[in-house]
Amino acid sequence: MREKPKLYALVLAGGMSRRMGADKAQLLHPDGRTMLQRTIDLVREVSDMTYISLRADQSIPRECQDGSTSILRDPEVGGDGPMAAIIEALQREPSALWCVVSCDLPRLDAVTLRHLCHEWREDEAFLAYRSEFDGLPEPLCALYASGALKHFLEAREKQFCCPRKVLIRQECRLLEPIVPRALENANTPEDWKLSLI
Repeated sequence: MREKPKLYALVLAGGMSRRMGADKAQLLHPDGRTMLQRTIDLVREVSDMTYISLRADQSIPRECQDGSTSILRDPEVGGDGPMAAIIEALQREPSALWCVVSCDLPRLDAVTLRHLCHEWREDEAFLAYRSEFDGLPEPLCALYASGALKHFLEAREKQFCCPRKVLIRQECRLLEPIVPRALENANTPEDWKLSLI
């Protein structure tokens, strides 16, 4: 029997937050933590190591300055948002199973993350939840194994950079959400208000 791969977490915090008008990672959750700190704390409950994905030119957030997390930078040229971050992670530690989570999920909970990690099968390149909104894969709270890298590299060569499309094309197995609204993201001030109701 093969040894189970180490589980690494990648928290996506490199977005420009244009629609929000403020850095989503630094929004204060009702529990008093920034969204970035809250997400880091959640993924640490399931992972062996935590990485934070940042833009090439982005300052290191204070939440990451104590040395307890590692930083992955997007390429200076040709960064493709979340897909670039996922590729960078898979290339950095190809033997790991990566739990990739966006920092803009204010209702995310540990139960959802633990269920995702528990359900992964050794032969799967990906595992994601089904969106409650449209039934499609939720790529920014998902697992990516070493077999996912070739699919992302092929997608990048064809000049499409949407992780969701990669999961759809590869017929990723989808889990039904077990905690309602856990994967609602907040891209605008209106989303943020609604997500906390």
